Amino acid sequence: MSTDESTGMSADDYYKSRLEMIRERKAKGDNPYPHKFLQTISLAKFREKYNDVKPEARCEDLIEGITGRVMLKRIASKKLAFLTICQENIEVQLMFDFRYYDFSFGIFDSDADKLKYFVNLVGSIARGDIVGACGFVGKSHKGELSLFPRSFVVLTPCLRMLPSSHGGGIKDDEIRYRQRHLDLIVNKENRAIFLTRNKIINFIRKYLNDLDFLEVQTPVLTLQAGGAAAKPFKTFHNDHKMEMVMRIAPELYLKQLVVGGLDRVYEIGPQFRNESIDRTHSPEFTSLEFYMAYADYNDLMKMAEDIFSNLALITNGSYKVKCKPFDEDKIVEVDFTPPFAKYDFVKEIEMGSGKKLPEDLGSEEARLVLEEICAEFSVNCSTPRTNARLLDKLAGHFIEPKCTNPSFIINHPLIMSPLAKWHRDNPNVTERFELFMLGYEFANAYTELNDPVAQRKTFEDQMKAKASGDDEAHGIDETFVNALEYGLPPTGGFGIGIDRTVMLLTGSTRIQDVILFPTMKPE
Repeated sequence: MSTDESTGMSADDYYKSRLEMIRERKAKGDNPYPHKFLQTISLAKFREKYNDVKPEARCEDLIEGITGRVMLKRIASKKLAFLTICQENIEVQLMFDFRYYDFSFGIFDSDADKLKYFVNLVGSIARGDIVGACGFVGKSHKGELSLFPRSFVVLTPCLRMLPSSHGGGIKDDEIRYRQRHLDLIVNKENRAIFLTRNKIINFIRKYLNDLDFLEVQTPVLTLQAGGAAAKPFKTFHNDHKMEMVMRIAPELYLKQLVVGGLDRVYEIGPQFRNESIDRTHSPEFTSLEFYMAYADYNDLMKMAEDIFSNLALITNGSYKVKCKPFDEDKIVEVDFTPPFAKYDFVKEIEMGSGKKLPEDLGSEEARLVLEEICAEFSVNCSTPRTNARLLDKLAGHFIEPKCTNPSFIINHPLIMSPLAKWHRDNPNVTERFELFMLGYEFANAYTELNDPVAQRKTFEDQMKAKASGDDEAHGIDETFVNALEYGLPPTGGFGIGIDRTVMLLTGSTRIQDVILFPTMKPE
């Protein structure tokens, strides 16, 4: 059983003690939960503003009101104590000095009464309490930027014992994921992950807004899944009395907006895919998708280089980033310096296997060749062993392991890309790329298929795959095909997996580490 570092109490006894303290305060007419505190400055701006104050300075004319959660308390003597408070990963020291505390709020008969009050005040503060202090700025003799409180109040008591600060905080992933609030209180490095996540999303949003993109929101509930090869979650709409699914991608809706005249649109939001959970996959995840009229996949490759190289700079300060492979316990340097490498999908498989692939990769002849290559190189592919799935597995064997640094795998076979436009120089492949790093996919983009007749044909092929047992294939979306018949301009479409990108740039090895509330089985 855990015990409090300062009192030696068990967790249960500590909780009962804190509840009793609250009860006693309420019985005396005291409010343990004040409604308001005048915070004049955040801890981040406090540090920025007063960083240059000289050591041992006492700037009694610089008055501020600050707030935070108590992470550390150290009592030096009856007249001197130190608290470390934290706010969004920024810490500031409160230096309680009896000489500077303001006792004018009450009637004290002697200095002994004042000291008794001061000792009781400091003694009542517990690790985890949310507090407010008003005082002046200074630094300790060691040069630590501090606030010297003249007044102080506990704004919200912490009733539960925080885990010990020794040993690096909470290590148990079950506790961290189920009690994210506790994880964020105790584990500073995990708070930093989500601050970086916010920085990444804000950069992407600003990047696109500066290029005159319009941020939109499309339906999460839809009649038919589309825009990706994935199994959807099913639900039921009570009022309309109809089956619906959670979206697996916003692609088809976003392209309808481009048809409607919104030439540059994007959406950052959740997607839902009813798939197994592993280190890099979660049933609920966040993606960015944008669509840009009059652009093709060559334009999008340049934008991908721009986005990811800048993300490396703003999160790590360099194009060369120390990253952790998601399935290995080691550090690898990933170089985001543009331009990125390019690997042609079909040519790389031919080079790796030493076999020439048929022109029509959707044919039965091609399937037999692909089966033969998989058998020769011990490449596993579960059923249904369709041409598209076999090709995907071969790419995973021959191409993806080469992609440690950012690399584009380009020109995917037509059979694998039902929404992508055929390549202008080779009708059997598409103008598509996937961006890989550390052997994993981070982005997918293509010149969009805007021929409604060709689009209907690819949807029909998908229906055949579905009939053969591929539950990630989907049928014809008549609303989308109808929209194409009104005319989709030449368009480039681009998607980024936000969670995996955050993993890469924060050195995280599990997707659950970068999702605030990952899906968990009931306890």
